[in-house]
Amino acid sequence: MERKLIDKSIEAFSMAIELYNKPTIKYRVEGFSMFICNAWELMLKAHMLKVMGNKSIYYKDHPERTLSLDNCIQKVFTNNKDPLRLNLEKIIELRNTSTHFITEEYEMVYVPLFQACVFNYNEKMMSFHNIDMAKIIPQNFLTLSVSMKALDEAEIIAKYPEEIATKVLNAKDSIDELSINNNAKFAIRIEHYHYLTKNKDEATSFIKIDNSSDASVKIIKELKDPNNTHKYTAKHCIASVREALTKNEISLLYNGQPAKFTSFHFANFCKYFGLKDNLKFCYIHKQFTAPQYTYSQQAIDFIVEELTKDPEHILDNIKS
Repeated sequence: MERKLIDKSIEAFSMAIELYNKPTIKYRVEGFSMFICNAWELMLKAHMLKVMGNKSIYYKDHPERTLSLDNCIQKVFTNNKDPLRLNLEKIIELRNTSTHFITEEYEMVYVPLFQACVFNYNEKMMSFHNIDMAKIIPQNFLTLSVSMKALDEAEIIAKYPEEIATKVLNAKDSIDELSINNNAKFAIRIEHYHYLTKNKDEATSFIKIDNSSDASVKIIKELKDPNNTHKYTAKHCIASVREALTKNEISLLYNGQPAKFTSFHFANFCKYFGLKDNLKFCYIHKQFTAPQYTYSQQAIDFIVEELTKDPEHILDNIKS
């Protein structure tokens, strides 16, 4: 039964991805929310059968009925402040609402949650059932196709009756507030940065500066908020590196023995490659008595890439 639940979960997840990434489907928000919830429910029930026993997926007072997704979430993710749990609860709200009404603007509101939900499903499928979804669905398809249209509040107010406009805007405000206070397990924020370069070979688009133009812009040459660009502590970096190595089935050696990537090795990496001196990788918070260091996603990716090149010798070589 556990295997059947997993197979059905994978099928529902695939349906959610395929439906959302089809440009001709107009109801992809509703469809995605229904299929992704179904995928999570089946996957969690398979996990509960494995670790909690056969009776764990049934109501005690109605042993012929299986638990709802809400009940499964509460049993498996007991911390009600867990960003992953909050993400699922918000998507369940959308699924329940979509049978009554939905607007195209909901896509711009919910897609950061959808993308986080896809990544969370992949992570839990691996940790609960040792299944790597990237081997079933190509990695590039796990990134959802996103509408680049910005959410215009004035347009929504003009376009819809007050009740619907208020519901959409309240949903946006609620999700924005939760996104600020949670990590990427709740929502994957979509941001665009533009940089100026005089080398045309490095450019992906072109602009012209016209001094006689009535419109004006301000060029920001530096990113000002390290809380967004360099938000990872050393502890988080080490955990992320370990997770990536496990997923890619890469085993490290140190002094000829199997080794885990630890804070000792992380410190050696920082010294050898000068990570703390490179703003792309590290931000130094100098407002404290002792400097505090936070790191970017690029730093994590760089370490994983270097470890992958020579996992049997790199820790020894860097230490030497």
